[in-house]
Amino acid sequence: PTQLNVAQNVVRNATIPVCAILDPTCDTDTETAAEIVDVSSDGNTLIFSDSPREAIGFVDISDPASPEAMGSLDLGGEPTSVAVAGDYVLVGINTSPDFDNPSGELAVIEVATSSVVRVIDLGGQPDAVAVSPDGSYAAIAIENERDEGENDGQLPQLPAGFLVSVDISDADPANWVASEIAMVGLADFAPTDPEPEYVDINANNVAVVTLQENNHIVLVDLTNGMVINDFAAGSVDLVQIDATAEDPAQIIQNESQSDVPREPDGVAWINGQYFATADEGDLDGGSRGFTVYDINGNIAFSSGNTLDLLAAKVGHYPDGRSGNKGNEPENAEVGVFGADRYLFVNSERSSIVFVYDVADPTRPVLKQILPAGVAPEGVKAIPGRNLVVVASEEDSRGDKIRSSLSLYRYGFDDSAYPTVESVSRTDGTPIPWSAMSGLAADPNDASRLYAIEDSFFGANRIFEIRVDRRPARLTREIRISDANDVLKTIPTSTAASDPAAFDDVDRAALVNADDTVNLDPEGIAVASDGGFWIASEGAGTVTSTDTRPINSLNFIVKTDAAGVIEDVITLPESVNDLQVRFGFEGISEFNGRAYVAFQREWGGEAEVRIGVYDVTSETWAFFFYPLDAAESQFDSWVGLSDITSLNDGRFLVVERDNQGGPDAAVKRLYTFDTAGLLGGETVTKVLVRDLLLSGDLAGPGGLIPEKIEGTAVTADGDVYIINDNDGVDDNSGETQLLNLGAIIP
Repeated sequence: PTQLNVAQNVVRNATIPVCAILDPTCDTDTETAAEIVDVSSDGNTLIFSDSPREAIGFVDISDPASPEAMGSLDLGGEPTSVAVAGDYVLVGINTSPDFDNPSGELAVIEVATSSVVRVIDLGGQPDAVAVSPDGSYAAIAIENERDEGENDGQLPQLPAGFLVSVDISDADPANWVASEIAMVGLADFAPTDPEPEYVDINANNVAVVTLQENNHIVLVDLTNGMVINDFAAGSVDLVQIDATAEDPAQIIQNESQSDVPREPDGVAWINGQYFATADEGDLDGGSRGFTVYDINGNIAFSSGNTLDLLAAKVGHYPDGRSGNKGNEPENAEVGVFGADRYLFVNSERSSIVFVYDVADPTRPVLKQILPAGVAPEGVKAIPGRNLVVVASEEDSRGDKIRSSLSLYRYGFDDSAYPTVESVSRTDGTPIPWSAMSGLAADPNDASRLYAIEDSFFGANRIFEIRVDRRPARLTREIRISDANDVLKTIPTSTAASDPAAFDDVDRAALVNADDTVNLDPEGIAVASDGGFWIASEGAGTVTSTDTRPINSLNFIVKTDAAGVIEDVITLPESVNDLQVRFGFEGISEFNGRAYVAFQREWGGEAEVRIGVYDVTSETWAFFFYPLDAAESQFDSWVGLSDITSLNDGRFLVVERDNQGGPDAAVKRLYTFDTAGLLGGETVTKVLVRDLLLSGDLAGPGGLIPEKIEGTAVTADGDVYIINDNDGVDDNSGETQLLNLGAIIP
């Protein structure tokens, strides 16, 4: 679809980690999860389900740019969904002792006092809860979910699920009346075992219910409890998708799948006649997109492969999910902001939100792509305040992931994301990219940068990025090649003290049959002769007790402008004997020498090395760099991530810790001067920019990224930084390419 060009945009305003409910600084390992979210009737308080803690949480958004944790309410059971009805929030609670004996209840909680005023027995395990726009009805999808460990998770697995309708029109919850609506016998697949997954209600009090595992959709008139229509969700033929998860990863969108069941999850009414489903899939389905239906069951629009292609275009495609369901759309929401009617589709595995203009539901038009936390689940439009909130449920402190609530504002702002998007290849698919590591500037063209992907991907590539417009455009990919058999014939090693040293088998693994290479490129620089310098980090640590044997040495790789390797340079054997797995991270060229930054101290040394390779004499010298001490409240280390020559004997480096989000503490830019130094000395560093204190990393409104991996200084003096999104593996996939301006004195 063609992207709209209008003044109004949806821009992320702020993000609050759910752990702030427990501790203001999030200094807690307790797992939390914001799954489904709603807002109080006055629009000032978010209420979300927190399944791991068996609680609901509250967040004050009176100032949406500065959300504040308000606390939580323990429920004594697993909350599966929340929905606000006037002064109350309705919470579906799973109390099932096991799969064979599902049970649950609907807790009616007064928002103002956080007190439970009534509990309604639901007779089964609830999933989604919805409240009608007029506040007359609530509908609860009773899934009675299957045991995935029984019969390979196949249906039927009784007892059957159903829908519960609650008449909530009376002001007193004590007078609310619940009734059960059966759904047995409707679906073509496993008709005896319907498993309602999600529900939404339109202005006519018609509930649309997805039976995900049954690949079926049901419409219910809540005024009389009658099923008024039901139909199969259907299947999709997909082309130009990546259906194979390679190791190491490669995004190759040239495969097809036929007759893929949609198996819809989240569903949202667009208006009284059309609704949209997020086709996540479960058993044997998942069509990687969304679908618009009319109330008669006709398909008005199907997104096909579009979401997978868009995810690859903006660096969010999760290649590890290629063999499963790709970007995996999870949920849908519709918000009407003035004259604009937008559909929001959460992509669970790509951790982005696709925004479509659905003024004409039969012709959705891509509006924007928004960044979110890891695994966005719930999404709620708040048109009365020109806000949207997205709940991202994944939480793992050790993996630098914190569950979060992200707030976005609708208004006259420039679209802020993506910061980089790629152009299309000749076959119409975008140049796929992710896991950006080193960054370099073209010395003669201030509008051109070069980046490189790290070892998450095989068949490594160099990327050309044009920054003369927003978002920046990734316009070219250059595949690194060993066509001259340079890498294939480098000497095996070294590291005599290590019984698992770099050997012929390790070397063979670095080069593919088509001469592409599987290195770990962490740094890149434009060479004075027009080619490229690449710093490839070694793999493994020299010690007989380490669990990571030496699989690769640290290499300086010199290529021509087409990416063909011309030379491979290794460290002296005495230095290789000290190798730890935190090796080369950045490279730069100055005055006939290549300078490489090691990430961390090697072999028990007190300071980290800066290596200097003289191209003419083919000799090495080394300086030492004093790293900042670790300052994070969580266990951490500090290292270097990139090095950039300032062309006067000074160098700019990125110094960062290995923490993200609220645990991040060290993200800084320093310079040091090599003038007058001969080798062996410790350089004196000068702080140029603290990226945390300056607000640079908080500016985009998300949680602080862990890996600030690349920096470049353009011909006109602007400093760019970029983060590594880890190939969207235990990562939101967000990539921020930021121009800090001419900050170097």
